[in-house]
Amino acid sequence: MTSVTIVTGGGRGIGAATARRLAADGHDLVIGYRTDHAAAESVAADVRAAGRRAVTVAADTCDPEQVRRIFDAADRLGPLTGLVNNAGVTSPIGPFTDLRAEDLREVVDVNLVGYVLCAQQAARRMTAGGAIVNVSSAAATLGSPGEYIHYAAAKAATDTLTVGLAKELAPRGIRVNAVAPGIIRTDIHARSGVPDRPDTAAGRIPLGRAGEPDEVAGAIAHLLGPDASYTTGAVLRVAGGL
Repeated sequence: MTSVTIVTGGGRGIGAATARRLAADGHDLVIGYRTDHAAAESVAADVRAAGRRAVTVAADTCDPEQVRRIFDAADRLGPLTGLVNNAGVTSPIGPFTDLRAEDLREVVDVNLVGYVLCAQQAARRMTAGGAIVNVSSAAATLGSPGEYIHYAAAKAATDTLTVGLAKELAPRGIRVNAVAPGIIRTDIHARSGVPDRPDTAAGRIPLGRAGEPDEVAGAIAHLLGPDASYTTGAVLRVAGGL
């Protein structure tokens, strides 16, 4: 059976690396993105060069109708077998007392509400053998004091979503897992106002360096694949020892 997998936030960072890795593993891809059409199309071109089909869909994962559009695009490729819930945002790093309400709402909307809406569509459409991987964060257990506690809290909710949904969907033969990356070398840090964070934080990471997107993509591919056929409700930490 052909694997048809949706990757949200698939135009950059971990999502782009995951799409390329899954193409190499034989998946056809729907690449969701919010604004950067050129980046998403570049990833899609790499997928096609690997011999797989790729469709890009511009969508805000906080909007149920736009989420449905991503999943409808997947239906046109074939029965949905995989979802990588990856679209996420941070906000400026700083003390909790300086957190702006608009930043809080965006972080919760994208990192939690968006994940729920996408997982709901996947749960409605998948059959036995399907798999969902939520991209969480090591922040969920570290708390991120002095940086972005609200982001950590949203990612902790992602872990709970993973565990609960895994139990609910297990009788249908659908697996749900998460990966929890640590500090990974992507452009998400620029959004937080600290673009050099992967380098400045290296000293507090036990392995002594930031991670690379491909290292997270490998973990996601494992959880979607047959070697993880008895794994559900797990949160796999990919954080260099943090």
